[in-house]
Amino acid sequence: MEELTLDLDIPQQPEDGAEPAADETQPQVTALEEGQIVDYITGKAIKETPKEKVRQRIARALVHEHGIDPHDMARDFSVTVSEEGAPRKRSKKADIAIFESEKPHTTANLRRVVVCKPEPKRGKNVVKIREPEQAEKDLAELQELMGNEDRPKCVDGMWTDGVDFFFLKKVVGDFGVTFEDRSDWEVADGTIGSRTVASHQRLRQADPEMLKIAFRRCHNYIHGNEGMPKDAAFWQFLYLLFSKMYDERVSRGTGRGRFRTGLKEMFDKDGRAAISTRVKELFEDVKTEYKGVFKPSDEITLSDRALAFIVSELAPYDLTGTDVDAKGIAYQELVGTNLRGDRGQYFTPRGAVNLMVEILDPQEDETVLDPTCGTGGFLQATLKHLRDSWKKEAGTFGFPDTDEERERYGDRLKAYAEKYLVGADFDPFLVRATTMAIMTLAQTTGNVFHMDSLAFPRGHLAGVEPAKKVIPLGETVDVLLTNPPFGADIPVSDESVLGSFRDGIAKSWGRNKETGEVEASSTSTPTSMAPEQLFIQRAIEWVKPGGRIGIVLPNGILSNPGPTDEAIRRYILEHCWVLASVELPVETFVVDANVNILTTLLFLKRKTEQEVRNYWMGTEKPYPVFMAVAEKVGFDRRGNELYKREPNGDIIVETEVVMERLRIRGKEVTRPLKRSKPVIDNDLPVIAEKYWEFRAKHPVPGVDVRKAAGAGA
Repeated sequence: MEELTLDLDIPQQPEDGAEPAADETQPQVTALEEGQIVDYITGKAIKETPKEKVRQRIARALVHEHGIDPHDMARDFSVTVSEEGAPRKRSKKADIAIFESEKPHTTANLRRVVVCKPEPKRGKNVVKIREPEQAEKDLAELQELMGNEDRPKCVDGMWTDGVDFFFLKKVVGDFGVTFEDRSDWEVADGTIGSRTVASHQRLRQADPEMLKIAFRRCHNYIHGNEGMPKDAAFWQFLYLLFSKMYDERVSRGTGRGRFRTGLKEMFDKDGRAAISTRVKELFEDVKTEYKGVFKPSDEITLSDRALAFIVSELAPYDLTGTDVDAKGIAYQELVGTNLRGDRGQYFTPRGAVNLMVEILDPQEDETVLDPTCGTGGFLQATLKHLRDSWKKEAGTFGFPDTDEERERYGDRLKAYAEKYLVGADFDPFLVRATTMAIMTLAQTTGNVFHMDSLAFPRGHLAGVEPAKKVIPLGETVDVLLTNPPFGADIPVSDESVLGSFRDGIAKSWGRNKETGEVEASSTSTPTSMAPEQLFIQRAIEWVKPGGRIGIVLPNGILSNPGPTDEAIRRYILEHCWVLASVELPVETFVVDANVNILTTLLFLKRKTEQEVRNYWMGTEKPYPVFMAVAEKVGFDRRGNELYKREPNGDIIVETEVVMERLRIRGKEVTRPLKRSKPVIDNDLPVIAEKYWEFRAKHPVPGVDVRKAAGAGA
């Protein structure tokens, strides 16, 4: 594809009261009053309403996914419509109007219209997805805006309330106008167009918010329309998502895979049957290819109608080429909703995950392990971190990938995941979910083992033996990231597990009556311990000397005065250099994991044997430790976003320049778009920056094992 970079400034002519398109010379919004947001199309401050939330998501997706220039859009564009059986005409507004590229905003240049409605309120039950025939009234409104013979070039329409999406194609024939149901917008030659569902070459990269909606719609359709419970619906969706990823890989370059639907195929009984046949045959190939992930008994049990709906939702996306963060956000939300434990022990909030990965900074030749991987958040964030670092090295961070970059970075992520990325979990469902997540991001299943990490290297589960070859204790792991399950109500009492920790933490601790020093009892041992206590020792044992650890812990371990917690702190100082400690507010885990507890992110570096001896001999030199307390994490206890504010209470707004790849008259154009957005009040990204400023002044303590190994070689 020929590519060029330019910055167009096209004068527009608003008509019938429509707002002028956003212009790079327009003054940017610098502050917002309560209840205001920045309009993605005009760049102006507008009132946030339920309908506006939907319109803003769609406008952003039209740019990010369909490559439509915001200069070619207008909001509330007035068109003249005729009432059936009435001689008078009236004016009606399209929520989003899209015009021919580089043309004035006139009715003659109108190509597409969008109707946006407020998102329906969600109760305890899933909002049921409607079929086109169930939305006749809504589609009649869309047809009215698209017009008849009077607007022959306005041929595409979309109606959405953020849950339902309907697409119409206007066909002008000798006997009048007809409107056909479509599954998406097709490419219109000569205009800025979307990617067609039926063409593998023109699949589109997903906007994070819209991909979340697509995943949710698929899951809700199965749950609400097929009568399946949520967990069964979830696995049916994952079977299809895995099939989609596999199909992209094996059909790349051939031009036509099996996970597809024509623009009208899903609305015809025979067409739906054909889709079903193709995809079920595809899933049989998937099961053969990934025997370790799928069982022979796994099968797609959806009706042809449901299967066609999900294929139509996922088929337009190039998931291989979509940004790993967009896929990770969408996948993690869906998986977290369905597989989250009673106390949220499977789910670590994204802000905390990203901070931990940013501070430990895993490299392309380092083995990364999460021994309690849950839904795979740390492993997904590691892949994103590596890809971002590659783009920063190339000087292209913030720019959309070219086709060559997508393929090259994809190959590097796959190679890394196959050799260096490792996860483990006690729950077999989570092992499968994480395996699928890695496949979604890196086109490979990676190394995710079903085992009890506290019992390792013993245990009866299937993942123990292969894991012993990949991650033996203390030999291969460079970076360990984990959020272990914690709480006194889930104690570890199995002696076959506790026995492995008797020489370290698993002792009965008390205080010497004369000296007050903490010491272990010589006559008794504990019959149970909290899992987070044991995971500290296991994490230290697992990384090799010089290896780095990031672990989520309840604050009590680091602050309680009791002898057991003090003994654990002493164990940490004996075996590790403390790199950093970041205390999190309670909101961090209340919203995402439903856990009302104060936590700290502790960062460690395992000492060498000589460094441990130095500690006990008292020859270890003092060293500075980075410490921070996060007060804000971007949202409150209810999950509402928090914004930075001026002294008068107005929300602070910043202007960012985003590089977008648009389609201008059939050619791909990389163009900078200025957009204003409210500033999220989140301390975690600032803490990451401050940590690296701290490290510029204070190098990591202890021996640099990597340099030492290089010098020895």
